[in-house]
Amino acid sequence: MTEKACTTVLVGRNASIDGSTMVARNDDTFLPLAPHRFYMHPAESNVDETIVSSQNGFTAKLPKNGYRHSAVPNIDPDKDGIYDESGFNEKNVAMSATESVYGNPKSLAYDPLVENGLAEDTMPTMVLPYINSAREGVEYLGKLIAQYGSPEGNGVIFSDKNDVWYMEIVTGHHWVAQRIPDDSYAVAANQVAIQEVDFSDNDNFMGSDGIQEFVSEHHLNAHPEGFNFRRIFGTDNEKDRHYNTSRVWYGQHYLNPEVEQDPQSSDLPFICKASRKIAVEDVEYILSSHYNETKYDPFGHADDKDRLKFRPISMNRTQNSHVLQIRNDVPEERAAIFWLNFGVPAFSPYVPFFNNATDTDPSYSQTAPTMNLDDAYWMYRAVGSVVEGHYSHFIQTNVDYVTASQEYLRGRVAEIDEAAKNLSGEELTSFLTKANHETVKAMKTRTMDHFNGLLATGLTLSRLTFNMDKNL
Repeated sequence: MTEKACTTVLVGRNASIDGSTMVARNDDTFLPLAPHRFYMHPAESNVDETIVSSQNGFTAKLPKNGYRHSAVPNIDPDKDGIYDESGFNEKNVAMSATESVYGNPKSLAYDPLVENGLAEDTMPTMVLPYINSAREGVEYLGKLIAQYGSPEGNGVIFSDKNDVWYMEIVTGHHWVAQRIPDDSYAVAANQVAIQEVDFSDNDNFMGSDGIQEFVSEHHLNAHPEGFNFRRIFGTDNEKDRHYNTSRVWYGQHYLNPEVEQDPQSSDLPFICKASRKIAVEDVEYILSSHYNETKYDPFGHADDKDRLKFRPISMNRTQNSHVLQIRNDVPEERAAIFWLNFGVPAFSPYVPFFNNATDTDPSYSQTAPTMNLDDAYWMYRAVGSVVEGHYSHFIQTNVDYVTASQEYLRGRVAEIDEAAKNLSGEELTSFLTKANHETVKAMKTRTMDHFNGLLATGLTLSRLTFNMDKNL
């Protein structure tokens, strides 16, 4: 199975600037190139289909009826697995899966992982088309884990217009889920994140059957005055303090700059309240960041012991980055927006797609396996490669391109909202589908102009030159 190493940001509706719920994640792999595509899966009725994972042999019968939904899978499911990863269904329920997490040896000794269980590669396909709310997503997935077991640790995100839930599956069959309070945000980064669990508060916590008895029977809780899920089931080791905690620290540092914290602390809070309202651009900034304006920035000028100390959030191994936004200030038919970044997030913009659509532009839905600048995945990744290759020369030009794109794309959403305000039903779906295509076309022109300008400037930066006499 392909290992993942992602970063997650979750925002409750009252913590956001406009009343939206937002869930977001960088989909990182251990490969610099793992081509993805973005497409709309049509609704299904009375189908007879069995899903078989090419990664671990997991096999299950799919329900006969399923909702239309968006997905961002690998382009070769037979080789690399399905990995639908993230999307909305037509009921405006979002799912992003998964944030890899790791249970500790004590807990896994008593409930080992199940080799051919339900893993990340098939999880969204098994869940997203069949749920009607975020809470139902947790319950539905929980039943599947009880039935099939899990072969890996996973953090799974669900949201709807009211609720954001984060579910952590840590052993073969045990998990806990927490609802993010409406006035709060959370950041998670490859380490068990959920802390104190109140099993009497069914509105805000859920867990696998028998988890409290499991912990008690096997003497797993070293702090029995509470039920700290992170301490009981999670890891706390040197790798965490160089690979994981620093990313959580930076996200919290950005949203709460007034709070002093240690980037290597094992006790960074899961649930936080920002010092200001959070916009979609704030979430994008966190997922695009690399410890900007700190001594830990790998592009900075500090000593290597600081510059290379921590794993950054944005990486060349980020295959897609997404913010799944569900707005509460517009009609539900156009409330869900999929902000998708197919490049290295540090160097590329997030493009908004209205989810109430029947397809995506071929440059997103039909990604080629090798470099092809007609494809969004390859175009945006090419930009990132050129910028990073001449970082000091190109970064300001690239920042200007991303900033101008953000301005255009936020305005584009407002423009589409205004044009669509009197539309509904199939007419609205058709309009939003066409509008998404037009956004892609405009961004391709803007991005290729930027890319061509970078290449032209790059031709003047060769080290194979010698200036002495203009006539020589």
